[in-house]
Amino acid sequence: MAVKTTTTTKRKAAAASATSNSIDSQIETFLASGGEIQEIPNGKSGQVYGAPRPGKPAK
Repeated sequence: MAVKTTTTTKRKAAAASATSNSIDSQIETFLASGGEIQEIPNGKSGQVYGAPRPGKPAK
C-alpha cells in the first residue's frame, strides 16, 4: 500500500512559522516601547466574579 503525501503539511508549517515570527516581532516592538510582560502564576485566574446577571422574567 502506497502512502500518499501532500504539501498541506508544509503550507501549515510555513503559516505557523510566519505567525510565530509575527508574534516575536510584536513582542520585541512592545518591549522596546517600554512595555512590560507580567508573569502570572499557574492556577491564577483573571476572571472577575461579580453578581450574576438577571435572567429573563418568567411568563
